[in-house]
Amino acid sequence: MNITVIGSGAMGCLFGGLLAEAGANVYLLDIWKEHVKSLNELGVSITSNGQQRYIPVQATIDPAEISSTDLALVFVKHAQTSKAAATAAGLIGRHGAILTLQNGMGNAEILATAVGEGQVICGTTAQGAMLLGPGKIQHSGTGKTSIGMWEGATHPLLGDVATMFNDAAIDTTITTEIKPVLWRKLFANVGINAITALTGIRNGELVDLAETENLVRLVVKEALEVAKAYQIPVEPDALEHVFTIARATATNRSSMGQDIDAGRLTEIDAINGYIVRLARAHGIKTPINQTLCALIKTLESHQQ
Repeated sequence: MNITVIGSGAMGCLFGGLLAEAGANVYLLDIWKEHVKSLNELGVSITSNGQQRYIPVQATIDPAEISSTDLALVFVKHAQTSKAAATAAGLIGRHGAILTLQNGMGNAEILATAVGEGQVICGTTAQGAMLLGPGKIQHSGTGKTSIGMWEGATHPLLGDVATMFNDAAIDTTITTEIKPVLWRKLFANVGINAITALTGIRNGELVDLAETENLVRLVVKEALEVAKAYQIPVEPDALEHVFTIARATATNRSSMGQDIDAGRLTEIDAINGYIVRLARAHGIKTPINQTLCALIKTLESHQQ
């Protein structure tokens, strides 16, 4: 299978590197020239449990250099999804598939507009990575990956993708109901990302103070109310699962926190902002999510 990773930051390099190491034909596509140069010259450096290894990969900034792609694996930030969708559509043709493992919601709809719902596979992953520098990442957490079709009948590549991921030591299962899985991940992002980004703390520190833990509970409860209004199946432990994730990734800086630290735009619109938009359409009040959105946007505006 020919794979193109669109958006080869920390997570793109992790998945691309692991898949290449397992024998897949992988191309990493990114706009950061220094990063791409390092990937081509040295391979992707993955540090895990104090051990560093280099995995040879192919990388480019020009999608025209990639001849054919069966699977486009999308890891760009939400704001770049429309551009990634156009790139992916040009690479996979009518028979390939796009897999999004991006944070937040709204990405699948954008991708489906470009190629059709039947070519879009969605998923979530508990794998974690941090970008250390050009061509270098830290594998900061492991966990399960779930994938499934966004809408409609299954795609011929779905089973092959799961097999290929498992062969690369990416523990992956297929689900026929991906939307509740996506929402479960969304609850974690809603509860963890904005608060850690604004305060400068790591995920595990969310439970160090009763006031902080209560803030997490309140913001996630708003999201749970929105999910109920949209008839999204929610597991009974959804709220406590957020704290499980925070503890399991205790030493991690959230992706939104990393974006703020680097002066980049965040994915607030696809996370807390997504909850606010859906709530407004149903007349539901979400004051804490709205406040977090306003604070993140204020911080972003003064970093540009």
